[in-house]
Amino acid sequence: MALDQSFVGRTYPPTPAYEVGREKIREFAEAVGDANPAYTDPEAAKALGYPDVIAPPTFVFSIAYRAAGQVVADPQLGLDFSRVVHGDQKFAYERPVRAGDRLTVTSTIEAIKTMAGTDILDVRGEVHDESGEHVVTAWMKLVARAAEEA
Repeated sequence: MALDQSFVGRTYPPTPAYEVGREKIREFAEAVGDANPAYTDPEAAKALGYPDVIAPPTFVFSIAYRAAGQVVADPQLGLDFSRVVHGDQKFAYERPVRAGDRLTVTSTIEAIKTMAGTDILDVRGEVHDESGEHVVTAWMKLVARAAEEA
């Protein structure tokens, strides 16, 4: 059954703050194979004008995806998570994520489409630091595959 279009524009409460740590940044940079010293060496980051190490651009996905869990878990929406795959991701940064940031994410459903029984959900996550500064917007596309006919 197609998802309800009236959910387009629905915004969910901000997540609890996620504290970005140097070690998490280092682990992520290693996992994606990015050896940029600004991700692991505080002095290299400071030489570039940052107060501490910064995170690779896709680091924020893990925080935004967790926040989108509010959307996925909304019983009124009725999305079958067992059928969901990640379809797409993009980011628009105001500044890099850096060690010591305490970030919250507010998720909004931007679009719902149904094609051949497959639901496509576009979710925007607005990421702010603890002072309220906008850091990055993350968009993700969630695709709920159509149920197989019996």
